[in-house]
Amino acid sequence: MSARIEDYGLIGNMRTSALVSSAGSVDWLCAPRFDSDACFAALVGYDEHGRWALRPTTAVRERRQRYRGDTLVLETDVECDGGAVRLIELMPLVGERCDVIRIVEGLEGEVEMEMLLDVRFGYGANTPWVSQVDGGFSFVSGPDAAVVRGGIAMERSSRGVSSLFRVKRGERIALQLGLYPSHQRAPVALDADAELARTEDWWRQWSGRCRYQGRWREPVMRSLITLKALTYEPTGGIVAAPTT
Repeated sequence: MSARIEDYGLIGNMRTSALVSSAGSVDWLCAPRFDSDACFAALVGYDEHGRWALRPTTAVRERRQRYRGDTLVLETDVECDGGAVRLIELMPLVGERCDVIRIVEGLEGEVEMEMLLDVRFGYGANTPWVSQVDGGFSFVSGPDAAVVRGGIAMERSSRGVSSLFRVKRGERIALQLGLYPSHQRAPVALDADAELARTEDWWRQWSGRCRYQGRWREPVMRSLITLKALTYEPTGGIVAAPTT
């Protein structure tokens, strides 16, 4: 089952958005638009309805989730047996592209991580055809497709793609998932660190236009950023919620 709704953070690109649990699982994503069918729907079902989990294999002692300043870049610090890692999550603002970037950063010691990626188009109803491609795997079902790439060895699992890898202090491992129409070519890989810097800079410039410095500045800024994230950029319309 999915986590409690209050344990989720929001990331987005002003065309759609995703919900990421503090346990390290993307459990909701409609792609490429807010009103598209979900390809991750574990939020309202179970793991088999689609999710992208990234978590330590050892016992977790503490999790702390927050946003990076006045941006929509989400960070989750995880302390566990053997060390600590930071998950950095974002959706780059790159035109009509729909991508999710996840960066694992080693903070302390050495941590074994597990990645489980189960793409399920059509709100969990459609199981895709999974194929190995250069640098990762592709998922195709009817008009929908996705490709996952990253600097780790991946393999087919019973429901999708999985990986076991280790992260040492000071190491950074980037993973990215691109979603696209299946009749088109897969999008080229992005430079994860460059997109992180660009996305963070965009949100800081936008939020920096707010001059409010009152007592409730932090919740006011987070509310403004959330409303901006729920705005469909091509029309300026605001969706009622990131979920259906």
